[in-house]
Amino acid sequence: MAEKSVGIAQVGTGAIALANHLPGVQIASHGKMVALCDVNQAALEQAFKVTGIEKVYTDYNRMLQDPAVDAVIIATPNRFHKEIALAAIAAGKHVMCEKPLALNYADTLEMYQAAEKAGVRHMTAFTYRFVPAMRYMGHLIKSGFVGQPYHFRVNRLQDWGDRYLNWRQSMAMAGSGELGDMLSHRLDYGHYLIGPISRLVASTRNFIPTRLDAEGKAYPSDVDDWVAALAEFESGVTGNFESTKLATGRGEGGKSQDYCEVNGSEATLIYYLGQPNSLQIGKKGGQLETLAVPEEFLKIPGSPRDPHQGDPGQVFRYDQDFEFIQAIVEGRPCQPSFLEGARVQGVMDAIQLSDREQRWVEVPDPGSV
Repeated sequence: MAEKSVGIAQVGTGAIALANHLPGVQIASHGKMVALCDVNQAALEQAFKVTGIEKVYTDYNRMLQDPAVDAVIIATPNRFHKEIALAAIAAGKHVMCEKPLALNYADTLEMYQAAEKAGVRHMTAFTYRFVPAMRYMGHLIKSGFVGQPYHFRVNRLQDWGDRYLNWRQSMAMAGSGELGDMLSHRLDYGHYLIGPISRLVASTRNFIPTRLDAEGKAYPSDVDDWVAALAEFESGVTGNFESTKLATGRGEGGKSQDYCEVNGSEATLIYYLGQPNSLQIGKKGGQLETLAVPEEFLKIPGSPRDPHQGDPGQVFRYDQDFEFIQAIVEGRPCQPSFLEGARVQGVMDAIQLSDREQRWVEVPDPGSV
């Protein structure tokens, strides 16, 4: 007898849902998108036109009563992540939630602990863990290729100018600006490659307090446009983080600067998102060389997609949804889980506290809770 498909409901039907999650669910033989939910009627109608999925809801509580829904993917403004996730968990549904997981560390812990108590699968959408070059980089570090790691550094440089960012430019809706939007992923790089961060000192800036929509109408922005942090990992490795929306001329998206470097006693590894299937590697006493990621790292184990088909800067994202569904089918923890989401939120809270009080701040460890 064929196994039952996992019925997925998409909550929040904007660009991320249509570009990443829908095709990701489609590649999994045991997964099926069965329902769409959005309070924005126009977005919901557009998603219906694109997908043809007939079950549509504007109330997620009604959607959660649908017996065809086994799991939900949450891609709403950050402010609503916690309430939707907790409602889904209470209804016995598995949950994948976009990052940042919530508005503060305490909320992410509540979400993680509720999911663990309920025994449902839970996942934080740290998409870039699934980039082949990032996965291979992680393998090389864990295998000892770089020797003793000394330094970790990362930056995300984009040019968004003063354009309107909708809810993302509201602290009440987003919880932060560039910090949660882009640096959160890069904080997760640090956790994935090196381990927990113990303490940090940080600064943020709001350079564009007023942003303009396509018609030139002005809207206030009270979130950070730039963030930087100097950090120390529990292992003693140094960390250097920077992210901005105001790197003029850098462009945006996958072709702009997304850089990560690890220096160790035996080798250096350098990752660029714009080169998702290769790494720069420099061995002790040598020079940097660009090497292709081995075939076995071009997709996660079991993924049915052909890694040589499609835009390599896009198709790795589908493995994220495949991992979510396979973890449900196999009854195992998702990677990365809500624990990883809480760990990043702990660092984000520490960055905001350090900026406010202009001092070094200790980072909480959710793994010890």
